[in-house]
Amino acid sequence: MDEVKVTLIEIRDKYGEICLGDSANKRTSKERKPKGHVKIVEKTSSGDKLVYESDNLVLYLGREFAASRLFNVDDTNISPTKDEFICWFGLGSGGVTPGDPLDPMAPVNDDPDLAQEVPISTTDSSYADYHDGAYYKHPIDSVTFLQDDANEFRWLVAQVVTTIGPADANGQLLSEAGLFSAESHAGGYTGPFHIYARVTFPTIVKDSTRQLVFVWYFYF
Repeated sequence: MDEVKVTLIEIRDKYGEICLGDSANKRTSKERKPKGHVKIVEKTSSGDKLVYESDNLVLYLGREFAASRLFNVDDTNISPTKDEFICWFGLGSGGVTPGDPLDPMAPVNDDPDLAQEVPISTTDSSYADYHDGAYYKHPIDSVTFLQDDANEFRWLVAQVVTTIGPADANGQLLSEAGLFSAESHAGGYTGPFHIYARVTFPTIVKDSTRQLVFVWYFYF
């Protein structure tokens, strides 16, 4: 009997300093994929005011979840299931160096959650994650897909917007925010919730006179 030969073909997608090439002149470009980022904009009577802008970190847990969701296969190494999707927004007060409210501590890859979550509403039943007398998750307002004309249309940009209104999170010292996945975006949903991305920023004192819009950009 003839011997049966088996050939294994393995394909990997790797990221490094060099990720784009110029096929016309064979020169290698050092250009990298644009980083996701977050803008915090305050709505005022005189117009929009940019409060802060920073790179966004998609956490390792978030990337594992994204792969599970993409291939519709549960990853037994993580808690998020393939049936979850990104639909909730959370705020926290643990994003700055102790003793210095204006010095953000950068998120790290293995952050499991916000460092110190804060309540967003005590009354709005369209929010989620109710405990200790308040809701801790705000629904996402909108997701819009944009063409990346600034980079010759190389990337698809997902713009995720959440508005923290005059009645939200009043009296809180805000210095971190996160996007969370869950299996439902219904009001009053109790979880579980799993963090996808996190950003930190200098402390913002929230009161009823302030309306903040968080605009997240992700590149695909």
